[in-house]
Amino acid sequence: MPPKRKFTSTADIDVTLRQVFKKDSFRSVQRQVIEAALEGRDVYLQASTGMGKSLTFQLPAVVASSGVTVVISPLLSIMANQVEALVAAGVKAAKLDSTISREERAEIFKDLESGRPTVRLLYVTPELCETPGFRAKLKWIYKQGELNRFVVDEAHCISEWGHDFRGAFKKLYWFKTEFPTVPVMAVTATANKRVRDDIVKILRLPPAPKLQMFLSSTSRTNLHYEIRYTNQDTPLLDNVIQWLKGVYKRRKSRVPNERPTAVSGLIYCQRRQTCEEVAKDLRSAGIGARPYHAALENHEKADTTTNWLLDKPGYDIIVATTAFGMGIDKPNVRFVFHWELPKSFEGYYQEAGRGGRDGNSARCILFYSREARDRTGWLISKEASKSEPTAESQSKVASFQALVKYCEDTNTCRHRAISNYFGDTEPPVCDYACDVCKDRNSVAQAKRNGLAAEEWISTQRESGSLYNGYVYDD
Repeated sequence: MPPKRKFTSTADIDVTLRQVFKKDSFRSVQRQVIEAALEGRDVYLQASTGMGKSLTFQLPAVVASSGVTVVISPLLSIMANQVEALVAAGVKAAKLDSTISREERAEIFKDLESGRPTVRLLYVTPELCETPGFRAKLKWIYKQGELNRFVVDEAHCISEWGHDFRGAFKKLYWFKTEFPTVPVMAVTATANKRVRDDIVKILRLPPAPKLQMFLSSTSRTNLHYEIRYTNQDTPLLDNVIQWLKGVYKRRKSRVPNERPTAVSGLIYCQRRQTCEEVAKDLRSAGIGARPYHAALENHEKADTTTNWLLDKPGYDIIVATTAFGMGIDKPNVRFVFHWELPKSFEGYYQEAGRGGRDGNSARCILFYSREARDRTGWLISKEASKSEPTAESQSKVASFQALVKYCEDTNTCRHRAISNYFGDTEPPVCDYACDVCKDRNSVAQAKRNGLAAEEWISTQRESGSLYNGYVYDD
């Protein structure tokens, strides 16, 4: 059987970090994960959003003298963004998906079959890994001793208890049965113990200590979490505009030589129509905002994303559905708003985690109303009732209920509540970086004054008026 490739040297790691990835130092457990990977270990990595998980498999692939690392990713946008960044850094990376031409595909396969492939990182979908043709290509690369590692990105998609379950991910156990000497790395930011155990079992990873597990805290101390309690009469747009203009005014006084509106942010909405309306209203107030959702033309989405990443005037804020964000790594996002309650705890955590990736503070504000709670809960239950109960449908309901509890709770630190949900072993540090720890009494008062009474909600629920014509998109 082809031998495992061994760890090279600390010097190689540090030099590659600086010269290729343009970073001065490692963050959190990055170095330990990279060293374990280069030693040929199977690795499970769970770390907070923004930790830089992709570096832990990209750098080992670059450092290796030869061989291919195959990265299985659930989203084409993630694949495209990572491949583009790697190629820009001088790394030979490629992707096999529906967006490439027949000629590009043939060129990639020619390289893989050469016996000495130059591609260091190959990004593929889990569905491609099910096909006999691609499996045959992998067997050939393995026979040549050039198959270095498999990386399962967004590994929570493997488990039916995860919030983004994809059936094709469950077939990835084939890697261990067919290529037992090739190490596997599973990477995720959002897995509780049940999902974590499922990932290890389904991928047929060995037990510890042969499997190197890295469970970093989900806590991001630079994120300030806040719930704002609203009802159908709350002037939400006016509140957001007022908040933004206050930020611009303070910024103008602190950095008078820079554009005061250059404050990058994200606003997540459930519906495409809401995205369009909010972005339009913000622009009418002189705030640079653009909508993003699946129904837009590809060139519109590309234009919005590119200009937002470049901090161009008029593109400071993206108002998006869940169609936006996966694979996007913008360091200076200063706020993430949720216009209404998301569908899952994991989704909320991932989206809020797109703020403050440069380590500086960011505000994460969720506008919570019981009207939206009941509408979204009704749709989730409606979807679950279409078929026999499954682990996936039960997981979605449980995740949503956990998020509702998180919003209604005015006593528990938000950071602690998040850590508890994901099963962190170490208590998080908040240091007044959430509304509850900052002023528990004011939060409780805001809840009493801001939310619609449960009695009124119950009446509206029974009449069906909360649900008429309501759908969410993407």
